[in-house]
Amino acid sequence: MDFLETKQGRRIAYERVPGKGPGIVFLGGFKSDMAGTKALFLRDWAKEQGRAFLRFDYSGHGQSSGDFEAGSIGDWFNDATQAISALTDGPQVLVGSSMGGWISLLVARDMPERLAGLVTIAAAPDFTEDGYWAGFTQAQRDTVMGDGRIELPSEYSDEPYVITRRLIEDGRGNLVLRDSLPLPFPTRFLQGTADEDVPMNWALRLLEHATGNDLRLTLVKGADHRFSSPECLALTVRAVTEVLGDA
Repeated sequence: MDFLETKQGRRIAYERVPGKGPGIVFLGGFKSDMAGTKALFLRDWAKEQGRAFLRFDYSGHGQSSGDFEAGSIGDWFNDATQAISALTDGPQVLVGSSMGGWISLLVARDMPERLAGLVTIAAAPDFTEDGYWAGFTQAQRDTVMGDGRIELPSEYSDEPYVITRRLIEDGRGNLVLRDSLPLPFPTRFLQGTADEDVPMNWALRLLEHATGNDLRLTLVKGADHRFSSPECLALTVRAVTEVLGDA
């Protein structure tokens, strides 16, 4: 494991696999890390293909420095852009899972010249606003804004999700579904119909909102948010291969 020191002084853990370009960059989800099934599957596939690959942990995640509660979408977006800028060469195919889908869309908007393509898996753009804030009761909103945080149960861990006022407010400065979202490269959105965390209509909204000449959405009946069954992993690789074309 190696570490990248960001301009903000955060230590970002990463693994880089050498190979031909365009490379693949995996961006993980909210409170997940780069040791997940999808990241490791893509790494092993990239090695087999002789394709460059990068996976990393956002600050406050996995083996990177920082406190998760103190983080925000803007922080993790900055981690991603600095990792891509410092650790990859030439155009890359981003594979963004859940929150990583949102981060990858921010990267696409900020530095489109560095993207050869994009694959999202259960993308959750604007989830702090359209998911958490929209779903909060008035009492929960008062708690977040007054106490600065609220704890919510998680089906993925015994530890609760802590949603902070900073996460909500910073998220509002990084929304991608309110303004134009050009994606001028091959893009594939993957979404399970049984996803209880990211509703299927979010994927449809993203497809309708984004603009580009080569955008496709694939719905997988019965697939959940993890999207980690052998069939879903194989579909992810097919999407990456399709985006790469003859590159």
